[in-house]
Amino acid sequence: MEQMIGKQSIQFERAVHILSAASIVGKKEGDGPLGKYFDRVGEEDGLFGCQSWEEAESFLQKEAVSMAIQKAGIEKWQLRMIYAGDLLAQTIASSFGIMGFHTPVYGLYGACSTMGEGLSLASMAVAGGYAEYVAAVTSSHFASAEKEFRFPLGYGNQRPLSATWTVTGSGACILGRKGGKARITGITTGKIVDFGLKDSMNMGACMAPAACDSIYQNLMDFNRLPKDYDRIITGDLGQVGQEILFDLLREKGFDIEKQHMDCGIEIFDAATQDTHAGGSGCGCSAVTLASYILPKIEKGEWKRVLFIPTGALLSKVSYNEGNSVPGIAQAVVIEHC
Repeated sequence: MEQMIGKQSIQFERAVHILSAASIVGKKEGDGPLGKYFDRVGEEDGLFGCQSWEEAESFLQKEAVSMAIQKAGIEKWQLRMIYAGDLLAQTIASSFGIMGFHTPVYGLYGACSTMGEGLSLASMAVAGGYAEYVAAVTSSHFASAEKEFRFPLGYGNQRPLSATWTVTGSGACILGRKGGKARITGITTGKIVDFGLKDSMNMGACMAPAACDSIYQNLMDFNRLPKDYDRIITGDLGQVGQEILFDLLREKGFDIEKQHMDCGIEIFDAATQDTHAGGSGCGCSAVTLASYILPKIEKGEWKRVLFIPTGALLSKVSYNEGNSVPGIAQAVVIEHC
């Protein structure tokens, strides 16, 4: 069967199973609405017993993959490859976090869309017969991201209401050919979309056009309507980006308000936690998927979900040189078995 469908999607002839998922987060995330669902919650200082923020983020990835392997009931040597990514320069959180597994690695950078990218590539590897077991993992850390993209925490800089709070956490999934209660049946690979916005403190607005593009193309390629999904779940648009996404899709003839959910909105309590527009970071969609979304799919509460992590493709170099902030969104169709 031809697996390519439409302009930029794949419909797998044999669906790829998600065998397990694991999540580890910081205390702020643990204090939020999803706190009871995470596998492990850290202490107040966010260092997880490490000497630096970057080392702590590497620890998050190591723990997430280790827990996911244990849940899947396999040994680490059975992993054929790992797809891993984070927000730090040269993806050092991933490289130092997973090198102890002695497993072939593909390092990824899709900004906050990286979990969607990792799941897409991992599912293609399994569906294509190139691996029996594959891991997809991403991470982010509030303090390491602030150092990388904005200001060290000691500066105490103020954040505008449009800003999102980078999630401290890591989520990992183990994919295989059979045995899971949730499966990946298709993907829509995102394009880079740039509306010329330059405000790095309003990444929801920068990413919303890319989310709109990938959602629209998924509906076109699979000949579906929003109601064909129990949930359409973006990664970290936050309150600002969500409203923009609704407006952009209405212009294309689709209303997704009833189905839409955003991981960045769900992970923090806007009324009690000072996170402004919501959560963001590679870990945001990854830990929400592993802890909250997948269990609902596995139980059959949701039969089909469109999971679309969103990313703002900037660096401190591009921002300081006055460039715009392009966006990308990687869509993954996940269904109940």
